[in-house]
Amino acid sequence: MALLNYTTKIDADKTAGEIANMLRKAGAKAVLTEYDDEGEYVSSLSFKMKVGENDMSFKLPCDWKPVLEVLTNQGVSRSLLTREQAVRVSWRIVKNWIAAQLAIIETGMVKTEEVFLPYVIMANGNTLSENIKENPQILIS
Repeated sequence: MALLNYTTKIDADKTAGEIANMLRKAGAKAVLTEYDDEGEYVSSLSFKMKVGENDMSFKLPCDWKPVLEVLTNQGVSRSLLTREQAVRVSWRIVKNWIAAQLAIIETGMVKTEEVFLPYVIMANGNTLSENIKENPQILIS
């Protein structure tokens, strides 16, 4: 089976805007778009949302490199084996994931913090998942 959205032509900036709009409709108070070091491609979206009585900030990463690897391994057309295409595809996948997560939040099946907890921004500026990756011992009691 081919990777989801592998033929998309939709620019990553447009997709990031669509995601920001979805988050806004779901209650986000702010959305920040971050770009790679060259300022060429969207690398992450951060957003602030009220969770209970607190404002919490989350950072949604999007790494295009493994997407390019999957496309290569699946043998897709050479014209689709570019960094630009991998960035477009990766952001469309994130958009689909966010839409699904917001739908289960809306139904009350889960709470916002249950879905986005790995991406909460901690006091050191890293996400919880980044902190765990750097120091897995924090999970051991």
